[in-house]
Amino acid sequence: SSLLFFLRLFLSFFPSHYLHSLKSENGYTFKPTQSSYIADSGIGDSGIGRSLWQLLVSVNDIPVSSTKYGIVRSLAERLIEGNNREDVEALREVNRRVLSAAFSRTICRVEAALIEMGTGSGQFRLDRVFRTVRDGVWSGRVREDVSSRLGNSAEKLVAELLWLTQKLVGCGFEEEAVERWASASNLAQLSVVAENRVQGSLVKVSAFLFRQTKDTGLEETEGGNKQRLRQTKMKMLITWLPLLCRGNNGNDIPVLSLSERAELEMILEDVIDMLQHEEQEQVLSLWLHHFTYCPSSDWPNLHASYARWCTTSRKLFFSSIKDVK
Repeated sequence: SSLLFFLRLFLSFFPSHYLHSLKSENGYTFKPTQSSYIADSGIGDSGIGRSLWQLLVSVNDIPVSSTKYGIVRSLAERLIEGNNREDVEALREVNRRVLSAAFSRTICRVEAALIEMGTGSGQFRLDRVFRTVRDGVWSGRVREDVSSRLGNSAEKLVAELLWLTQKLVGCGFEEEAVERWASASNLAQLSVVAENRVQGSLVKVSAFLFRQTKDTGLEETEGGNKQRLRQTKMKMLITWLPLLCRGNNGNDIPVLSLSERAELEMILEDVIDMLQHEEQEQVLSLWLHHFTYCPSSDWPNLHASYARWCTTSRKLFFSSIKDVK
C-alpha cells in the first residue's frame, strides 16, 4: 500500500503529455488516467465533445504570450458557435457538458494558483494539500500537471473564467453558470485577500453572473423549481458579497463603471427582496459586516434594503406583541 501511495504521488508530478509519450520496448504506452471531469460529465461519449474539451484544456495550459494561444482559443470558439448554430439538442448538450466541466476545472486551477501564491491561511493550504493527495491517490485520479499550473498566472486563468462564463451564457446556460459560481465558496474565500488585479477580474465575473440572476426563473411556477432558484440566488449572495464589498474596484481605472455599479446595486436589492425574511437578515448582516470593515470602498451600498428589512422587522415585532396580549 505504501509503495502504491508513493508511486501515484510520484507520477502525479509528471506532465500528462510526457507520460503519454513514454513507450516500453514491447510497444505499450503509459497513458494518463482519464480526467475526472470527462468521466463524471459524459464528455467522452462523443468525438466532438472530446475535441472541444481538449481545446479548452489547451487554452488553460498555453501561456497567453504564445502565438498558439490565440489560434487554439479561436478554434474553440468556432467549435462552440458551430455546435450552437446547428440548433440540435444533442450538440447543445455537448456544449453544456464541456463548457461546464471546463468552467469547474478552471475554478480549481485558479484556487490552486492563489494557494501557491501564498493566498489564504496556512490551515487552508494544508487542508487543500490533504484533499489533493486523497483525490489523486485513493480515488485513482492523477493530479493536474503541476509544472503547467505553475506556468499560468491566476490573472490569466480568471480572465479565461470570464470568457467561459460568457460562452455558457451565450449558449443559453446561464442557470448552470450561476449555480456553479454560487458553489465556488473556496475560491470566494481566497479572493477576498488576493492581489488587486485578480480581485478585479473576479469582481467582473461576479457582476456578470449577478446580472444573469435578474430575470432567471421569473417564468417558473412550480414550487420546487422556484425554491431551488431562490436558494441558488441566496448562495450567490452569501458566497460573493464579501468580495464585492472588499474587492479592489480600482481608483484610476475602475473595474466597473459608475452606471454598472449602480445597476448591480439595484439587482442585488431586487434579489434580496425576493428572499424570505430570515434569509434577508443573514445576507444583510453579512453585507453590513464587510461593508463597514472595509474603509477603502463604499460599494455596494445596500442601505435601502437594510432599511426595508428593519421596517418589516418592526412590524413583525408589533404583531407578535399583539398576539401575546
